[in-house]
Amino acid sequence: MRVNTDLVVLNVTVADANGKYAHGLKKTDFKLFEDGKEQTIASFSAEETPFAAAVLLDTSGSMENRITLARSAAIRFLDGLREEDVAAIYHFDSKIEQVQEFSSSRDLAPVAFNLRADGMTSLNDAILKAARDLSERPEKRRAIIVLSDGADNSSSASVDKALANAIAASATIYTVDMSQQGSKDRQMGMGALRNFAAKSGGRYVSTPGGQQLREAFASIVEELSNQYTLTYRPTNRARDGRWREVGVKLERPQLLARTRKGYRAPKD
Repeated sequence: MRVNTDLVVLNVTVADANGKYAHGLKKTDFKLFEDGKEQTIASFSAEETPFAAAVLLDTSGSMENRITLARSAAIRFLDGLREEDVAAIYHFDSKIEQVQEFSSSRDLAPVAFNLRADGMTSLNDAILKAARDLSERPEKRRAIIVLSDGADNSSSASVDKALANAIAASATIYTVDMSQQGSKDRQMGMGALRNFAAKSGGRYVSTPGGQQLREAFASIVEELSNQYTLTYRPTNRARDGRWREVGVKLERPQLLARTRKGYRAPKD
C-alpha cells in the first residue's frame, strides 16, 4: 500500500447493541482517525456493492472428523451469495491449493469432494495466499472465510505477516472454529482464530453445529452485504514501516462501528 498515493480503504460494519445492522447512514455520520488524528473522508459508499471472498478449508490431519462439515459449510456459504458476488475456494494442509477460481458459480468444484484430511496445518500461509489473490481483485469489499481448528504448525509465514497482508488487501477475516471439544490444542487454535478476526474487523464464530453453522454463514453474507466503505488519504506521509492505528467514530452514540484496527505503513 503506497500511503502517499493510494487511498486507505475501510469496510465498516455498523450495528446497534442488539446486533441489528444500521442502514441509511451518511458520510457526515462518520469520523475517521489515524493515530488519534482526524482524517478527511475521500469517498463514501453505502450501497450494497459486490464483494469477493476467499474461502479457506482446513484439510490437515487434525480435521479428520470435520472435513464433511467444513465442506458443507462452504456449500452453504456459496448458496447464500448474491448474483454479483464472487468467491474462490482453497484448501490447506501442509500446502495450499486453490480448488476453485473466483467466480459467481454457486456449485462447489468436484475436486472439493475428494479432499481428505492429511498433513500439517499452514493457516498463516493460506491467509497470506488468499490476501495476495484478493489484492488483485477489482471489488473494494473483500473477505477471507476460514474454516479451521486454528492450530498452525507448518506455515513459513508468521501470524503478523499473514495479518499484515490481509489488512493491506482490505480483506476482512471471518473465522469459523472447527475444533473439537476437549482437543488439547483447542485454546491455542481459538486464540489464533479470534486474533485474525478481531484485528481485521471481522468476526469469530465458535464451534458450530449444523443449524448454528447455517446461521453463521447467513449472517456473514448479510454483514458483507451491508457494510459501509470509506476511504481516506493519510495525512502522515512518512514511509517508516510503522503500525498506524485506525479508528471510526459515529455521530450516533447508540451505534457501534467495527473495522480493522489499523495497517502498517510502507517502508522505503
